[in-house]
Amino acid sequence: MSDAALPTVAEVRAAAEAVKAALDRHLAAVERRIGDEDPDVYAAFNELAAAAEEYDELLYDRYDEVTPFEIPTPEDGVPYTGPAEPAAFSVLIRRDYAVVEPSRLIAQAERVAAHDRDAEFVHDGGTADALGVLFGEYEPDEIASRFKDFGLEEGDSTLWIAASEEMAEPGEWLGSPFGHIDPQDVLHRFDVSSVFDEEADDFDEGDGESEGGESEGRAAEQGLTPA
Repeated sequence: MSDAALPTVAEVRAAAEAVKAALDRHLAAVERRIGDEDPDVYAAFNELAAAAEEYDELLYDRYDEVTPFEIPTPEDGVPYTGPAEPAAFSVLIRRDYAVVEPSRLIAQAERVAAHDRDAEFVHDGGTADALGVLFGEYEPDEIASRFKDFGLEEGDSTLWIAASEEMAEPGEWLGSPFGHIDPQDVLHRFDVSSVFDEEADDFDEGDGESEGGESEGRAAEQGLTPA
């Protein structure tokens, strides 16, 4: 960046003052908050995040320095608006698999059915019945750790931690177990995908100074809790 394009000293100072004012407004909103979902608090939080980001950019452009703090903002643009102190939470997990060896999957199910009277396996049912037998016998985490033994290939996976004000009543959401979650109630999410490896490989190729060999970007956490 040329000197002519650099932010002025006055612009950097003005951005710093904007951060100070935003901090004061945020604190004032927190002190007079009404309930866990006070819109004034979240508005003040967003204003503070925007002011801090602007100051950080100007500071870096002008002085090649950064701030020692970071106000987290969700990558997907969905702000957390759930309770600050959740009394309960839900864990939602999705794991995708491709059935690459159906015969191995069916053979594993036959093995289970041969030693478990409660495991009903219809031999002409194919992989659909085999999956029912295997998930009835093994915990999902065990299948995830041994997916190759079952003739599977893993795909993307995600885990969401969604906050709530109170524990759901027994049977309340069984009719639609995944339809009641509001993205703005998600405190944290953990994503696993080969796309992170590809992005890391692209970066290494462009940089030309890869260190280590294996990608460290396989798992990504998106923390959605406002500071």
